Amino acid sequence: MKLILCGKGGCGKSTIATLLARSYAADGKQVLVVDSDESNFGLHRQLGLELPEDFTHYFGHKKGIYADGAADVFEGGWHLSDIPAEYSSVDGNIRLMAIGKIHDAGEGCACAMGSLNRIFLEHLVLEEGDVCIVDTEAGVEHFGRGVDKFADAILMVADPSYESIMLTDKITEMAETFGKPVYIVLNKVDADQEAMMRETIKNSDKIIAALPADKGILAAGLKGEALTAELPEVDAIKAALTN
Repeated sequence: MKLILCGKGGCGKSTIATLLARSYAADGKQVLVVDSDESNFGLHRQLGLELPEDFTHYFGHKKGIYADGAADVFEGGWHLSDIPAEYSSVDGNIRLMAIGKIHDAGEGCACAMGSLNRIFLEHLVLEEGDVCIVDTEAGVEHFGRGVDKFADAILMVADPSYESIMLTDKITEMAETFGKPVYIVLNKVDADQEAMMRETIKNSDKIIAALPADKGILAAGLKGEALTAELPEVDAIKAALTN
């Protein structure tokens, strides 16, 4: 399964990605986590892993992505075993890749990273039971680039904010263009906020779980520590994705 997580900045995409990755790995599945957010330097910390080398460097940095024949690297498809060791960090059944990061002021835009993310996801071949979790940048640019076309499902993470509610409706509309199922997870909500969001979100029937603002998770995020929490709501997310 190729699963793309999306949402506004700060909604908790990386947190949900980490919780899902740890849970699937505990089930014995091979899990690839793709960090495709060029501005976020926190996902690897939540997973308790080192930040791997930018995958763009495999192609000679960003300009190499557009070079003739660059896409031919993936000809025939790539399996998890084809990912060069120097471009991933591994802990048990979890493997982390970072498509690329903006490291320096004035280095240019992230367009090449978005293109590489789309090409990689298009050619990634998973064995039965393998899971690929893609943590995207905030907003909908990945939809504009067509990245989501190659996912099996879209997981929209929404926090209790008007911006999240509006973005949920927009992402649902865009996913339908690609014919991809959308699942909505409410994050960092209390009972009143959950009820209000269920009344306001147009496609509230797609809500599969509501996670509270867990103090342990918030503390770990503030300290830059690995997430070790286990929330029962994660099982509900997995069950919905399986059905």
